[in-house]
Amino acid sequence: MAILFCNNFIKPLPLLLLLSFTDLFASTLSLGIGINYGQIANNLPTPSRVSFLLRSLNVTRVKLYDADPNVLTAFANTNVEFVIGLGNEYLQRMSDPQQAQAWIQQHVQPYHTQTRITCITVGNEVLTGTDTQLKSYLLPAMQGVYRALVNLGLSNEIYVAHPHSAGILVNSFPPSSCSFRQDLSEYIHGMLNFHVQTKSPFLINFYPFFAYKDNPNEVPLDYVLFQPNQGTTDPITNLKYDNMLYAQIDAVYSAIKAMGHTDIPVKVSETGWPSKGDPNEFGATPVNAALYNGNLFQRMQQNQGTPAKPSEPIDVYVFALFNENLKPGPASERNYGLYYPDGTPVYNIGLRGFLPRMDYSAAKKNELSLIDIKR
Repeated sequence: MAILFCNNFIKPLPLLLLLSFTDLFASTLSLGIGINYGQIANNLPTPSRVSFLLRSLNVTRVKLYDADPNVLTAFANTNVEFVIGLGNEYLQRMSDPQQAQAWIQQHVQPYHTQTRITCITVGNEVLTGTDTQLKSYLLPAMQGVYRALVNLGLSNEIYVAHPHSAGILVNSFPPSSCSFRQDLSEYIHGMLNFHVQTKSPFLINFYPFFAYKDNPNEVPLDYVLFQPNQGTTDPITNLKYDNMLYAQIDAVYSAIKAMGHTDIPVKVSETGWPSKGDPNEFGATPVNAALYNGNLFQRMQQNQGTPAKPSEPIDVYVFALFNENLKPGPASERNYGLYYPDGTPVYNIGLRGFLPRMDYSAAKKNELSLIDIKR
C-alpha cells in the first residue's frame, strides 16, 4: 500500500479520479466503520459543516460523548445513526426512574424523531477507575435508563451499554485464556446478565498502540498495524492471529464465555492510533497512524470476522474525527484525529485513494464545505 507524505509534490487529482476515490472510501466506511466525534477543543468546525463532511463520505454511524443538541439537530433528516453519551457525573441520579426518564425526555425525545439515535452509553470506563462508589452506581444507572426507555416506548429502537477499558481484562493472550479481573467480577457479572436480558452488546475500547508504546522491543509493530507478519497462534484453539485487535476482541469473547455467556456480541467502541506523541510515546507518528487506520478500513471493506467468530463482521468505531486541542494528558491524547480542525486530513490513508479534506474557500459561497482530494 503506497502512502505519500511529500507535501512538495502535492497535485490535484483529475475530477473523475477524485470522485472514484471518494466513492471507494465511502463504500468502505458504509460497511460498518463508525466515527467517534469528540469535541474537547475550542477550534472545531460547526456541527453543520461536520454533518456535510461525514455525509459526503457516506459515514452512517457516529458516536458522541454527550447528547449535544447542536450536533443532533445538524444531522436531522439524514441517514446517520448516533450513539449518544451520558457522563459519569449522571450515574447516581439515573437509578432514580423519574430522573432517568426526565433525562431521556430532554436529551433524546426532542431529536429522535428526526435524528436516529440507536444507543445510549451510560458512563465511560468506570470499572477501571478508582471510585468504588461510582462502580456501584453503574449497573443501577444502566437499568434505570433502560426502564425509562421501556416506559417511553423506545427500548426496541435504542439500546443501553457501557464502554469499558481494556484494563478490565487479565491474561489477554492467548485469547482463549482471557478472563475479567477478579476484583471486578461482581460488577461485570451483573452487567452481562443485563446485556442478555436487554439484547444489547458489550462495548470495549481497544488501542493496540498502548501495547506497542509500552513494549516496543517486544510487540512487533507489523502485528499491531495489520501489516504482513508471521502472526501468533493460540496454543489451545490453534487459531492464528495476524493482528492484535482481532486477538483482543476474541479475548473478550473468551472472558464473557468464562462467565457463562455465549450470546453477547462484542463491539469496539473506540480504536485508533495517534499521529503525534511525547518523546516517550513510541510509534506515535503519521505513518503508523495512516497504516493502522488505513489497514483497518481495508479489513472492514472485506467484511471480516475474527478467527473465533469468522461469520460475525467486527463492529468498530474509530477514534477520532478531529484532533482535540484541549484534551488533558500526554501529547498523543490531542492527536488521534483523522482531520485537523480546519478540515484538512492529518495524513493520507492508502485505500487506493486518500482521505478527503474540506475546502473552506468554497464554503464561503454556500455555507457548506466541499470535498477536495489531493496527493
